[in-house]
Amino acid sequence: MSTAAVLDTACIFCKIIKGEIPSFKLIETKHSFSFLDIQPTADAHVLVIPKHHSAKMHQLPDEYLADILPVAKKLAIALDLTNESPEGVGYNILQNNGRIAHQVVDHVHFHLIPKRDDKTGLIVGWPSVDSDFDKLGKLHKELLAKLEGAK
Repeated sequence: MSTAAVLDTACIFCKIIKGEIPSFKLIETKHSFSFLDIQPTADAHVLVIPKHHSAKMHQLPDEYLADILPVAKKLAIALDLTNESPEGVGYNILQNNGRIAHQVVDHVHFHLIPKRDDKTGLIVGWPSVDSDFDKLGKLHKELLAKLEGAK
């Protein structure tokens, strides 16, 4: 089922999609628009955005989400980020939802961030903790029940 695009007249990304604000456009499809980030964390930092205004990913119609990763894949290949070894150049795909999760623009967007060295690109802190397996097992059962109810 196709969902018609909805754009927000006040949104900077919607204005870029409509051509009201210039961009360094790379790939445009029926559902997605990609362009170079003007505040990059690395050379060739790219944004891939849906042509449908939604603030958070769970609000976005599935056909827009389904189009974004193939676009990101084409861009990773074009940017020569595809060495087959775990060593050497890499890239991050980053998508944030809400201010507490570091989202600044209230339009779903995916960052494709080249990681060519330790000083540029995404720098990640990952404050992990050891799991309580009883608690994890209870959470697992709760989530399975919710997922079963969502079918």
